[in-house]
Amino acid sequence: MDRDYALYLLEKIKKDYNKLALHFSLTRRFPWFEFLFLIKYIKSGDKILDLGCGNGRFIELIKDLPIEYTGLDISQELIFLSKKRFENLKKTGQLKIKNFHLVIGDALNLPFEDNSFDAIFSISVFHQIPSLEFRLRFLKEARRVLKNEGFLILSVWNFWQKKFLLNLIKYTLLKLLRKVKLDFKDIFIPWKTSQNQIILRYYHAFTKSEIKRLCQKSGFKVEKIGFLRSKGRRNIYVVAKKYN
Repeated sequence: MDRDYALYLLEKIKKDYNKLALHFSLTRRFPWFEFLFLIKYIKSGDKILDLGCGNGRFIELIKDLPIEYTGLDISQELIFLSKKRFENLKKTGQLKIKNFHLVIGDALNLPFEDNSFDAIFSISVFHQIPSLEFRLRFLKEARRVLKNEGFLILSVWNFWQKKFLLNLIKYTLLKLLRKVKLDFKDIFIPWKTSQNQIILRYYHAFTKSEIKRLCQKSGFKVEKIGFLRSKGRRNIYVVAKKYN
């Protein structure tokens, strides 16, 4: 992918999430129970980074753990909604985490020191990073801020399913005809806002082997990779570990 177009997509993604933040958040109110089995990678006292935290949905799974939590997202509006979620949990006595931080920031240029976190969770974010260059930068930045033997837990949507195949075929043909600037396996999926505005959201359709290869190229050891099954969905998750 042309670098300038990839930069355009990154800026578009930021603007899109600021536009649709409230409507997006309303469709993602409930905890991600399918990720409960991955909480075993968190130890008491750990510093956790929720990379692409959105509206703070992941915190529902770890709100009782004695850890330090940092949530980062590129969208100012989503960080605002995440802050409201934290405040509500704290008011009702449901939040046991003593230290939590919310940061507006860029996953490609993380505003943290080297070796800052024991684990990074990044749920449904990586598939919206355009181009090989920026995917590798995302992973290398995650590795940089992880402590030695720290875990990176990633998940992406699995677009190799029946309901997405027509989209994949459409954009493959457009790519072959040179009608789009996208890479192969890149697609746009429309989101209809509460104001009936259509926003085309960018995604990359990963395979398990592709994610594994990228993690290894970025210096991670892939400990586990598989599918998450929940409510008819079958998405991909990866557990990768940093070794110095």
